[in-house]
Amino acid sequence: MDKKYILNKEEVNRKIRRLAYEIAERNFGEDEICLAGIREQGYCLAKLLLEELKGISSVQTELISISLDKRNPVEIIVGSALDFTGKNILLVDDVASSGKTMLYALKPFLQYHPKKIETLALVERTHKQFPVKVDYVGLSVATTLEEHIFVEVVDGEIVGAYMN
Repeated sequence: MDKKYILNKEEVNRKIRRLAYEIAERNFGEDEICLAGIREQGYCLAKLLLEELKGISSVQTELISISLDKRNPVEIIVGSALDFTGKNILLVDDVASSGKTMLYALKPFLQYHPKKIETLALVERTHKQFPVKVDYVGLSVATTLEEHIFVEVVDGEIVGAYMN
């Protein structure tokens, strides 16, 4: 199977750096941000964003993981038991396709009263079936419903994204 790459490693790193600057700019003056990465690739992306943010911003940044079955998102597990009241939450995933995963991943935060919840995706597909707007987008791609986008991670590094 030939992979039709839409982002290579260098382009991914550039996107991550730009996204980190956008996050820092939009959250200037905030005390802290909680990066909530959706397992596995979303968490990896959140971790890379955290590293970039450390170098450019003094805002306190916390990293947590969100786990759920993307096909049947009944149980959503938050990696850390925190009180999210008054916090700025940034939900991070590798690809925003239908919006379903992000919508369900928001569920645990709704029992609190966060100050703000934003979303970020490295790659966003332009058609959504669920009402989720991605606030920070690395690359927006028009696809057909039959096409799928995959983000490749090797040893904790995102090495590319391809369409299938």
